[in-house]
Amino acid sequence: MANTYLNRTPSSSGSNTTWTFSAWIKRSALGSDTVPFATGYTSPQIDEAMINIGADDQLRFNINVNDATDVTVQSARKLRDVSAWYHIVVACDTTQGTASNRIKFYINGELETNLSNTDYPTQNQSTFFGDTNKTQEIGRQPRSSNYLQGELSHVAFVDGAALAPTVFGETDSTSGIWKWKDITGVTWGTNGFHLIFGNSANLGLDSSGNSNTFTVNGSATRNIDNPSINYARLNLLNRRITSNDPTYSNSNTSLQGQTVNGQNNNAIATFGDLKSGKWYFEVKVGTAGDTWGIGVADNPQGTNGNAEGTNYNVYYQLDGQKYVGASASGSSYGASFTTGNIIGCAFDLDNGTIIFYKDGATQGTADTGLITNMVDGYTPMGFTNKGLMHWNFGDGYFGTTAISSAGSNGNGSLFEYDVPSGYYALNTKNINTYG
Repeated sequence: MANTYLNRTPSSSGSNTTWTFSAWIKRSALGSDTVPFATGYTSPQIDEAMINIGADDQLRFNINVNDATDVTVQSARKLRDVSAWYHIVVACDTTQGTASNRIKFYINGELETNLSNTDYPTQNQSTFFGDTNKTQEIGRQPRSSNYLQGELSHVAFVDGAALAPTVFGETDSTSGIWKWKDITGVTWGTNGFHLIFGNSANLGLDSSGNSNTFTVNGSATRNIDNPSINYARLNLLNRRITSNDPTYSNSNTSLQGQTVNGQNNNAIATFGDLKSGKWYFEVKVGTAGDTWGIGVADNPQGTNGNAEGTNYNVYYQLDGQKYVGASASGSSYGASFTTGNIIGCAFDLDNGTIIFYKDGATQGTADTGLITNMVDGYTPMGFTNKGLMHWNFGDGYFGTTAISSAGSNGNGSLFEYDVPSGYYALNTKNINTYG
């Protein structure tokens, strides 16, 4: 989240040559610097070391000495998937005689061998991460306004050892997907730490046993989205607009529409092409704007910005109208709604029905033709012109505001209102089990 970061200044010196950084990162913005971990100071000179994902969406490690770039190691791979958690490991050992062994990048368990820049540290060069006069920061570059843009989980730093990614993750024996695992048997070293973000009142709490707790700055929030249960978000890579971009925020759960010649900006979920299962999500009207509507679409690529499905769509609009198919005109359905209302959507892809809710009250069945008209599969979608939408896919927030009190039938997910029996939140665990 912008302007949010954690910081700590070591009280005892650790290793400046040998360490491992591990973190799970879910990006929410592309084409701009995002900084998971850095250390440095700005006076009397600018000395810093930084692990970041640059404006080119590539992972890099930099050392700046006296405000001049001294080291840059950079992966050629672009990290542009805003729907997934990336596991990033940077292992450093500048005592190595071979330059390429001094900095190693691992992404989702794989060693990065395709590098776009290889200005490695010199042998035995200091990286500043163990200095007592330099502040360690998670989520911000010390001398700039470059912050982490996205979510973090299980951030770990091992002081004094360059470790393999298998210490922090493992390959699932069934799916073959790289996944998080418990960290055991690690000697953390003087300045080592492990942040699991399990304590809402103290998000910087160190769980390594070292008591190297960080101070939280800004408005960090804890939610249940994590590498093991990955929740849907809005997909900023898949949208149809005519000119001005909408503004995405709050880890891509909020969308502020822009005025675009009387047309709409749309929002499409990251988990799409759903063909089975029963699914539920909620959207709060931050501001109504001129138009505002939510629903589902089969292959949502409408040319007028409404996220209409090329094959089929059903959506519910401010004025109590529903739109079904590719129709340009609506028909009466349910009650009108406005700023502050919460609209729930329950769509059943086993029986072909879709029902909308206003503040927990059913508005009746909107359509029964989802299955008979299905081609590619359905995606949650919404649209607005000048309005603000806050989406809750089950992790319990509308923007930065937590739900007032969780309804029933959440099955581990957190919604404002009762979830219809047999319906589930859109996350990877539920899709794997019920989809």
